[in-house]
Amino acid sequence: MKRYLYLFNLLLLILLSGTLNTGDCFRTCCYAAQRPQGETHFVAMRDGVKLATDVYIPKGEDESYPVVVVRTAYGRKGMQALGRASNKRGYVLVSQDSRGRGDSEGTENTFFDDGWGALQDGADLIQWIQEQPWCNGKIGTSGGSALGITQILMAAATSGISCQSILVASSNFYDQLTYQGGVFRKALCEDWLTSQKVPYMIQRWQEHPRYDAFWEQLNAEPKAEVVTAPGMHVGGWWDIFAQGTINNFMTRQYEGGEGAKGNQKLIMGPWLHGPKKNPGDLVLHDNFIFDYYKYEQRFQDFWLKNEPNGIMDEPAVNYYTLGDVTNPDAPGNEWRTAETWPPFPTTEEAWYLQGDGSLSTQAPEGAEGSLTYVYDPADPCPTHGGAELTLPAGPFDQQELAKRDDVLLFLSDALEAPLEITGNVKVRLFVSTDAPDTDFTAKFVDVYPDGRQYLMLDNIQRLKFRKGFTEAAPLESGTVGELWIDLWTTSLILDKGHRIGLHISSSNYPRFEKNPNTGEDFPSDELRSANNTIYTNAQYPSFLSLPVPH
Repeated sequence: MKRYLYLFNLLLLILLSGTLNTGDCFRTCCYAAQRPQGETHFVAMRDGVKLATDVYIPKGEDESYPVVVVRTAYGRKGMQALGRASNKRGYVLVSQDSRGRGDSEGTENTFFDDGWGALQDGADLIQWIQEQPWCNGKIGTSGGSALGITQILMAAATSGISCQSILVASSNFYDQLTYQGGVFRKALCEDWLTSQKVPYMIQRWQEHPRYDAFWEQLNAEPKAEVVTAPGMHVGGWWDIFAQGTINNFMTRQYEGGEGAKGNQKLIMGPWLHGPKKNPGDLVLHDNFIFDYYKYEQRFQDFWLKNEPNGIMDEPAVNYYTLGDVTNPDAPGNEWRTAETWPPFPTTEEAWYLQGDGSLSTQAPEGAEGSLTYVYDPADPCPTHGGAELTLPAGPFDQQELAKRDDVLLFLSDALEAPLEITGNVKVRLFVSTDAPDTDFTAKFVDVYPDGRQYLMLDNIQRLKFRKGFTEAAPLESGTVGELWIDLWTTSLILDKGHRIGLHISSSNYPRFEKNPNTGEDFPSDELRSANNTIYTNAQYPSFLSLPVPH
């Protein structure tokens, strides 16, 4: 077990440094010696720009082989160990620097040239490979994070892919990467783009705070019907792209084109943007590991070598159900399988916000009931965990933040029996504000018997985008409006004696950009405070919606 923990910790370190994807890290750990040199080609794209591409061919008598493709912004030369591992398995590895990166020509446009637009670099590479004598016609793609995103985009532009293994990748840039709930993901976008030496993309992304034609180029969900590749999708409950991984699986599995539909796999673990024994303030059980490397090999061998290894006869979904990590007898903390996602029918159980700060399945009574707090953008509620990449991420204890005057804490009574929550968690709020615009945040927390409040899910919603993200719909001052906050998806069993906790506020900075409360999309020198009200009465019953087994 210590050996595996070492490999997983090394995997996480390399992954977050922006060098390799998760699968590559396994290979780096296992195949660090005797690195072969790939033959470099400069492959012309449809506009004549040439991209640096390394090809690793097995030494053998066969003239052609199945091919595994990796397109990366992090440097194709880091794939030497993967090249050796692929060759040993009888595969050609093709690793390419994406446009404007590494030794490739052109200007980086950060994913916009990787999909189905005017330039289609991924599809052009697949076509070039198909024309090579060392390719037997079977082509798979692999990679995680940015390398997973390039896969998602290219799959909608070519039918030449035989299978894909995709780790931690978004399906829709707008609402999963740049503007969750209509609010700019400040830390993730600014830190990552700056670290990749493309700070000019920050302004470009900020010029499109609404969902428009710009973002349609990076929304793969409506394109699922033209995807033909079988795929495996790997994500974590606290990953920055957790919902994207699930959406990629579901859109392709149930709406995909011929070859893709019904041939998708989903693996969701108790992970961040990679596996870690102690995410946040929790220490997971030793079974948090899933042998993705072996699973990927079997998946590729089935689709690229026609090996009858039975993987497609196994359940489509592997997922980890969380539980109380301190109680060895607590339910949960286990891997499960299912044929579908969600894995079983659920009922949306409403836990109503009460005026006394409690949560109850009983709807509030009476015409009165509300709670008001002051949100000051000059003193925003600080980020402490959650689905982050460049900030400390994961399920941190939220007790200190709950003491802030601009955070409303709602708690249920101690549970008399375990409560399972598997699926999409949401919050419906009835709100008002005296500002031209503001935000509302929600955090779903697992409250342990000793009072620790572990963050399970969180998100944000801009008030003026409560009716959709294409047009602003400001709420008139003093009037009551309804909004939903999508907290994304988890699988968790709250043990007996635990409490359901919910934090409501208006900021989570710098995870999300702070709202200036002026109606503008981004803060400037002009900031103002907002008096924000949450309603908890019979006419306006705000509640937390939990998916519980039907």
